[in-house]
Amino acid sequence: MTEDSDNPIADYERHVATLEKIITAMEAGELSLEEALRQYEQGITLIRKCQKALDSAEQKVRILDEDACGEETLAPFHEPGGNDPD
Repeated sequence: MTEDSDNPIADYERHVATLEKIITAMEAGELSLEEALRQYEQGITLIRKCQKALDSAEQKVRILDEDACGEETLAPFHEPGGNDPD
């Protein structure tokens, strides 16, 4: 596995792509037990890194959404150009 940067958000997509490869290999059922266990361990490590990236991204959103009083004002996310229900 390659070296991670100090930015978990930047590594997120690379980790997800690696997880997809691991899942495909395991679902094919052609790995030895030893290799399957090694892939499983790597997958768990990547899942934890992805969760850390998502937590970091959520924290950034919370910081950006604080109002002038310092209170969180989380609003639902709307896709740009999407149909807002309001």
